Amino acid sequence: MGYLVNSSSTMSDLINDNLRIKYHSVHLSYLSKTIKEGVDVRGYFIWSFLDNFEWGEGYTIRYGITYVDYVNGLQRYFKNSALWFHNFLKKENIASATNSSLLYYE
Repeated sequence: MGYLVNSSSTMSDLINDNLRIKYHSVHLSYLSKTIKEGVDVRGYFIWSFLDNFEWGEGYTIRYGITYVDYVNGLQRYFKNSALWFHNFLKKENIASATNSSLLYYE
């Protein structure tokens, strides 16, 4: 899931990536359901960690959960989705320690 960058896009627009949060939240809830139904899921990762160059689109679409400021020395800023995912993982670590995680499966 990428966000198209145009001349009116601000850093704030691109950091507030609530659609990406919704996508991962919904996807992980379905993943949790399949795990509980017995599917052997070995991992999950978000594409991509950083905004990067895409061969077909250049720098016009931002896929990462970390905003890269190409104008100011490649400074990096966590997008809301990165913070959401961090909090999600913290909750899962606490829950899995007590075997009550949404994603816990025996």
